[in-house]
Amino acid sequence: MTEINYLGDFSEDCLQAGAWGKLRGPVLPAEPGFGALLNQVPDGNIRDDHPAGARMTSISSSVTTAEVRAAPKASTRNAALDRARTFLTLVVVLHHAVIPYTYFGHTDPKSWLGFDAVVLATDSFFMAMFFFLSGLFVWPSLAHKPPQIFIRDRLLRLGLPFAIAAFTIIPIAYYAIALRQQPDISFTAFWWKTITVGPWPSGPIWFIWVLLAFDLFACLLYRLSSRLLDPINRMSLRGYDRPAEFFLFLVGLTAVVYIPARLYFGPSRWFEFGPFDVQVSRELLYAAYFFIGAGVGAANFNRGVLSPEGRLAESSWGWAIATLVPYCLLWVLITIKREILGNPPVLPAWYEGIYGLLFVAFSAGMMFTILAFFLRFKRSGWSILDPMQPDAYGIFLVHYPIVLWLQYWLFDFDLPAIVKALVAFVLTVLFSWAVTAALRKIPGATRVL
Repeated sequence: MTEINYLGDFSEDCLQAGAWGKLRGPVLPAEPGFGALLNQVPDGNIRDDHPAGARMTSISSSVTTAEVRAAPKASTRNAALDRARTFLTLVVVLHHAVIPYTYFGHTDPKSWLGFDAVVLATDSFFMAMFFFLSGLFVWPSLAHKPPQIFIRDRLLRLGLPFAIAAFTIIPIAYYAIALRQQPDISFTAFWWKTITVGPWPSGPIWFIWVLLAFDLFACLLYRLSSRLLDPINRMSLRGYDRPAEFFLFLVGLTAVVYIPARLYFGPSRWFEFGPFDVQVSRELLYAAYFFIGAGVGAANFNRGVLSPEGRLAESSWGWAIATLVPYCLLWVLITIKREILGNPPVLPAWYEGIYGLLFVAFSAGMMFTILAFFLRFKRSGWSILDPMQPDAYGIFLVHYPIVLWLQYWLFDFDLPAIVKALVAFVLTVLFSWAVTAALRKIPGATRVL
């Protein structure tokens, strides 16, 4: 099987076109993952010591440490975050459903330029957002569990699914690609070569082992001092009335950790050790989002930037409009790269630096836009996303082989790219949901899925 490398920015991912079965180099972008369901406190709840109240007019910037560390007393599901993470799961499926039909990096005879715009947007924000949502639940969980129980739960919730998927789900998925290149190869031969010789790509599940590593590191930090994230929590409290300040803090910090890594490692370098993959230039970016999320969720959740009564929930359209600015500028840079610079293998430092800044600005803006929308409609009653919420993690885990085999089946059909992508998306959602629902009926499976 031809080695597959996952590149970070879709501007690089779209440079080479080819047949669907010849996946090499920049054909597939960095795989997104699913984080929001993985780090919940017992019963999947965010624990908060202050119920939602009347609109606050101000929050002092001199919040005391005791206030930041107020012990949680109440326990309720957060409908806004439930719906946001379920929505992101569907975006993950959409992302994978349209990749073969992109114009510059397509691996199917049919393509549509609009899908390039979709993949540029998704690849640029939702991995970071998954880590942020996962981090929200870490500090409360550590506050209510002994470290050995926390580690046991994380190994069960993350380590076990990763191990099972690495040996089963992922080889099944990539066997569809191998058949296009070697039609006579048996699955047994392909599976054995994958786990013994390689390459052994992890697909989207790389996110799970990275999240497990962040959880274990968070456990260590919490044992050293449970107050380490108090400054971030104070920033969150100020963000209740001034979310723009928290946004600038997020952009500034992520720019500091991401741009130098991008300049040093480049956007496309991956660390690979068996099924353990991670994009080197984004590792610190993801860690920053994870621990910023942990700081936001540490205490006083309903008095912080993610309060449904805060200003963030009142300005979803404003954030959406503002987010269009860095997104459009990313396309300007991509055009300069292709039309003026001639797609050089190594880009100038100024280009990488500007691209990195726009990347983190767009990533933060998209996260704020999505969270603002769902926070605004937190009390809107039933949502079409609600029935899928319990199965969202399972959908993420099992969808990848389903979508790749559907694309394999659709390859020979003379259909427009939009039709192929729509069929792949809808059927992947339905089949993944059905498989997850069936798996969750197995005794004990709900502790993992």
